[in-house]
Amino acid sequence: MHGLRRDLLVAAAILMDKQGRVLLVANDWSRRGRVRYTLPGGMVEAGETVLAAIVREVYEETGLRIKAIQHLAYVVQVEDARKSERTIAMAFRADYEGLLNPKDPDGHIVEARFFTAEEVAVKLDEHRPLLEPLMDYIRGERGRFYAYSSWGGEGTRV
Repeated sequence: MHGLRRDLLVAAAILMDKQGRVLLVANDWSRRGRVRYTLPGGMVEAGETVLAAIVREVYEETGLRIKAIQHLAYVVQVEDARKSERTIAMAFRADYEGLLNPKDPDGHIVEARFFTAEEVAVKLDEHRPLLEPLMDYIRGERGRFYAYSSWGGEGTRV
């Protein structure tokens, strides 16, 4: 494991509205006003399946209920040597119902809204492991694996 101290498993949902826009949530993890946009989702808790985590996280972060999970969209691995972490994130395309009304119990979500592909590219620009797989998916690519050496580093796509 090359000295990594923590492995993180993350589940995320790709939710699109009737206009084809993608739902992103604005996270302020540090509560210092430094917002990072991501797909709705989060850590898979002990004893929880990835699919159950998606349902829980989407509801907490957006107020929307998952009706069906369509398919695995992509998987991303990020080796963050600075934090001694390895993150494995799985993104699934899902159908939803309800109205946007974030209920994040952690208080990190400051916004949840749908963005066009062009807006997604701007919101995720600084984070290649978030941007590249999602933009490939929007362009029609499915089932790819992405590996990155850091959150800002170069990646490999398979």
